[in-house]
Amino acid sequence: MRFDSSSPIWAQLVAEFSRRIVVGDWAPGGRIPGVRELASDLGVNPNTAQRALAELERQELCRSERTTGRFVTDDPTRIDDLRAELARDAADEFIRRARGFGIRPTRAQQLIHERWDRHDTHDHDRTDSRES
Repeated sequence: MRFDSSSPIWAQLVAEFSRRIVVGDWAPGGRIPGVRELASDLGVNPNTAQRALAELERQELCRSERTTGRFVTDDPTRIDDLRAELARDAADEFIRRARGFGIRPTRAQQLIHERWDRHDTHDHDRTDSRES
């Protein structure tokens, strides 16, 4: 993982761990790797990984069980809320950048539809090639 010097590493880890939950890399109810393992894999201080995991707990995205470790929430509503939150953040970033380029809302919507359709085609092609 590459880190951006413009924001704290622990906050970037929260974003990465949230992404892992939303896309299913960390399954609902599944065990999250330990602090030391995460820190080693990501090349960060264990205290930094611990801080990110504590924030996930604060956001009710995971829970600690004293003797067995941390687990992803098994609340599908909480995961769906997180998914929507991340999508809203991405949409806000797109809007900010499109406005900066001088793109009008109707053109921005057209671009989204074109790209969405293109990604559907590519996703379909990947599915077909995996099935053969």
